Amino acid sequence: MEKIRRNHPDIAPSGPTFSRAVRAGNLLFVAGCTARGTDAQGKGLMEQLRVTLDRIIRIVAAEGGNPGDIVKITTFVTSVPDWNAHNDENQALFKEFFQGEYPANTLVEIGALAEPGLDVEIEAIAELG
Repeated sequence: MEKIRRNHPDIAPSGPTFSRAVRAGNLLFVAGCTARGTDAQGKGLMEQLRVTLDRIIRIVAAEGGNPGDIVKITTFVTSVPDWNAHNDENQALFKEFFQGEYPANTLVEIGALAEPGLDVEIEAIAELG
């Protein structure tokens, strides 16, 4: 099976030793995206979530997909209590971005992300037709 590796530096720059997205057949694997390098870095969790979801959706769109093609995400947060405190807001953002076609989502609390001021990271798998 052919694998196509892309970096999408205009959407979410990747590091020197990994690809931002890898397409293998009809599957697209999107590496963890954050609000790194944007005005949302260091700001509130929901501002970071909006930027992160936007980046994921834009990467999938650049590969010919749409939000409904995203079948699985893993959401990493530095504080589940903070996530839960903004439950109404995060649900509203997921409704806005996925329009009822929600992916499976695993929420994982971690001690820290790659840089200070980052509180949410999301990786995704999409099935592109």
